[in-house]
Amino acid sequence: MRSIWNGNISFGLVSIPIKIYPATEDHSISFRQIHTRDSGRIRYRKVCELEDKPVESSEIGRAYEDADGALVPITDEDLAALPLPTTHTLEIEAFISAAEIDPLQMGDAYYLGTSGAAGAKPYTLLREALKRSEKVAIAKYAHRGRERLGMLRVVGDTIALHRLLWPDEVREPAGVAPKEKVTVKPAELDLADTLMETLGEVDLNDLRDEYHEALEELVAAKVSGATPTAEPGERPAGAQVVDLMAALKESVRSAREARGEGAGEGGEASEGGAEEEAAATVHELRGRKKAPAKKAAAAKKAPAAAKRGGTKAAKPAKAAKAAESAEEEPAGRAAGGKRTGAKKAAAGKTAAKKAAAKRQPGKRTAS
Repeated sequence: MRSIWNGNISFGLVSIPIKIYPATEDHSISFRQIHTRDSGRIRYRKVCELEDKPVESSEIGRAYEDADGALVPITDEDLAALPLPTTHTLEIEAFISAAEIDPLQMGDAYYLGTSGAAGAKPYTLLREALKRSEKVAIAKYAHRGRERLGMLRVVGDTIALHRLLWPDEVREPAGVAPKEKVTVKPAELDLADTLMETLGEVDLNDLRDEYHEALEELVAAKVSGATPTAEPGERPAGAQVVDLMAALKESVRSAREARGEGAGEGGEASEGGAEEEAAATVHELRGRKKAPAKKAAAAKKAPAAAKRGGTKAAKPAKAAKAAESAEEEPAGRAAGGKRTGAKKAAAGKTAAKKAAAKRQPGKRTAS
């Protein structure tokens, strides 16, 4: 790995000779510009405007352009003479918690390696101190013609350097957030939480650059002379006004299906707060006999009568039960009347038999 910066880490009075190495690499496929008519390469040539002819790189310098358009040449000697202690030194300013760093300030990442055996001991000392304190170091250093801000942290057995933007380089988000006043319902938040839990966590090592893979297949097909068979992807539709609750519920269902879970596993409890958004479902009770036509008619009339009276209508099941009780009561009284009549008739027959038995002995005596 080729280093891009040589210098020292200034850790108080301790100096650590180091080299800086890029910690990331770009895997994107680069293209060349061509003339579409004959596929000729399109190249850029650096031309002097005064002489109107190409200039070699060795003859090109730098200059500052002021507000009036005048160019002020700045030489390498001018830059080297700047009173910057960080020209070849990565100077540690303080140690803070990583939580104090705004992620918006994070830039390129580098690895710091030692330059020679003499730097092994102080390098290890700084690394172990960072580990034990659970803090990061804030440092300043000069790179590519300007002083920069950096953060040092431990990655495995190596010290990593993250370039930080200066605080005044981070823009305020004024005017970016929606200006419309909206209210998010608790039921919507519950569904959003359910969706987040359903999607779960992911190992970043499992994620792939699918566009890069498709682009490689396209280039390989073109090189071999084959006709690309990939179909163009669907273009995202424009913004549409949708039912947010319905969209959240469908997202939860799709996420569960993608994970091989049942569509209804654990979802009803989270959606309990959305009763006002969903239509009620009526289930018929098992083992219940249907009411006769008269009872059903009475059940229908009961809520209508209650509604006309200005009171809350009774439930259909209660109304049917009341009608059933109302019809059964007269039938019970009638059955009770029949039983009483039967008892009286039986008692009358018994009295008649006794009277007949008394009369018979009297007749025999008279004769």
